[in-house]
Amino acid sequence: MDPVLLRKYNVPGPRYTSYPAVPHWTDAPSRNTWEDHVTVAFDRSNAAQGISLYIHLPYCDSLCTYCGCTTRITVNHGVEGPYINAVLNEWRLYKDLFKGVPRIRELHLGGGTPTFFSPQQLARLVNGLLEGCELTPDAELSFEGHPRSTSKEHLLTLHDLGFRRVSIGIQDFDPRVQVVINRVQPFAEVQRVFDDARQIGYGSINADLIYGLPLQTERSIRLTMGRTLALRPDRIAFYSYAHVPWIKPGQRRYTEADLPAEAKKRALYELGRALLEEAGYEEVGMDHFALPGEALHTSMRNGTLHRNFMGYTPVRTELLLGLGVSSISDAWTAYAQNLKVVEDYLNSLGRNELPIFRGHVLSEQDLVVRELILDLMCRSTTDLKRLGWDRDRVKQELAALASDGIVILEGTNVRITDEGHPCVRNVCMAIDPRMGQQGRGGPVFSRTI
Repeated sequence: MDPVLLRKYNVPGPRYTSYPAVPHWTDAPSRNTWEDHVTVAFDRSNAAQGISLYIHLPYCDSLCTYCGCTTRITVNHGVEGPYINAVLNEWRLYKDLFKGVPRIRELHLGGGTPTFFSPQQLARLVNGLLEGCELTPDAELSFEGHPRSTSKEHLLTLHDLGFRRVSIGIQDFDPRVQVVINRVQPFAEVQRVFDDARQIGYGSINADLIYGLPLQTERSIRLTMGRTLALRPDRIAFYSYAHVPWIKPGQRRYTEADLPAEAKKRALYELGRALLEEAGYEEVGMDHFALPGEALHTSMRNGTLHRNFMGYTPVRTELLLGLGVSSISDAWTAYAQNLKVVEDYLNSLGRNELPIFRGHVLSEQDLVVRELILDLMCRSTTDLKRLGWDRDRVKQELAALASDGIVILEGTNVRITDEGHPCVRNVCMAIDPRMGQQGRGGPVFSRTI
């Protein structure tokens, strides 16, 4: 990308895993209102789509300094049982709202470090979640694994329960980078998890990589990509590091001087992308790459690619329930987030109360903008004929994007060009009325490129 345009468009902006973005949530539902939205969404979509479940397992035995997730660092494994009890109680409270049998389309264990939990505890969790439910014929069960803690027993136990996809956190193979981000994991350790997973029968393995990390160089990217491609994962998530030390104090272990400058950071991504494409991977949406024939790649080709709080997924579900501390749920017409402190979460469920503390009820305008942004994030195009407000600002901003070659405008249709793909978040911001209304003192976001 042209360095001048890179500087121009590399501004703070939402990642649009939801619309409105979480910092713009204003109309928080009460518990009763939230339960009403969940019930309506279940009745509307369970039979046709099934529902998605995301389980947040926050515990880690050490802190990865780059991490922006909600975690709890401990070596006390006595926390496993009480936490799983709380998650299962939360799920029971939701099931009590439903008139029919929940049909599970997606079940994902995220973290934190899900494999901090023993295989036996994970089996108890999954069996409890699936009790009284049905799996759809094309259900996808997946989990995130840390190479240091993912044993063959973990892989066998979850495979026996129906899991066929695993996401392995690599981030970077450069030893200097691994030390500064406090995530030291030799290649042999990662290879062992890949080999075990394939031998057991996992059909899709994802590798998580990050660009823009402290001390990361072109050499780091070449080393990391070379070793990752030797493992031949089915899909790869290649994320931008977000430096937010005012939110995540662990990032103060290093300073901005240790991070690649804006142009260098983008060059690291372009190098990584080129190496992936040379190896046969194709870019899917934003930050993701997949081999042809992999489910994410196929969904991109047939137009069913979807994006939610779990990232990109092959199919659309309009009810996503997030269980566990800090998890976010989506009932399509409303969002709700769980309490972010473990003790508060446990105490709420001890009172048999859903542990939500904030959220947003979507307006009619929100629902329209949501669909437009989903189109842009998943298909790189949308039709603005549904846009009934803020027209002058939107036209002006899109015209500026078009003059820079970021988008092509044809009537009410907007299409992001191949060259403009790095600016997909900027295009979404152009049609987001909340960004148009935001003045000084608004929410602070990570940079868009």
